[in-house]
Amino acid sequence: MARYRGPKCRLCRSKGEKLFLKGKRCFSETCSFTRRPYPPGLSGPNLNLQRRKISDYGRELCEKQKVKAIYGVLEKQFKNYFKKAKNTSGLTGENLLILLERRLDNVIYRTGWAVSRREARQMVNHDHFLVNGKKMNIPSYLIKQHDIIEAKNEPKIYNEFEKPWLKRNGKKVEILKYPTRDEIDIPIDENLIVAFYSK
Repeated sequence: MARYRGPKCRLCRSKGEKLFLKGKRCFSETCSFTRRPYPPGLSGPNLNLQRRKISDYGRELCEKQKVKAIYGVLEKQFKNYFKKAKNTSGLTGENLLILLERRLDNVIYRTGWAVSRREARQMVNHDHFLVNGKKMNIPSYLIKQHDIIEAKNEPKIYNEFEKPWLKRNGKKVEILKYPTRDEIDIPIDENLIVAFYSK
């Protein structure tokens, strides 16, 4: 399945909630979901139509699609993350989210060096960073504890808030530890994803 390249705000409207895919715009009055909090394709007299009630399977599928959209991963890659999470000790759902948070493009975004994960992925692809002194241009690379990520050029800071599992110092970021579920602030019920793949 090809990567979705259409309007990002359309994904939020189709899921019925903000997925924060466009950085600062998601917090502004120009956010499409804020201005049009109804599914794509509805207009005029159809605005009074309510969202159809979906089945348990539909809710589980929707939750999986939301996570894929947030982190920008495809189905095959997502299945591999789930298998790895399932084979790791602990709760499968939490393990899955922690694996996704460990992606290099996500860490760049969490550090505040990019306005969105999409921009972070592009920056990684264009060789903007070193990991432990070595060039790394693979967005899906999973960082490890105590890894050092270094920007080749002085990065812009889009977000001053630092995560407790990251330590930013100028052009470098140290991975202090892996994030816990409480430190992953995305609107997801990972148990629905576990239920989806358990069938």
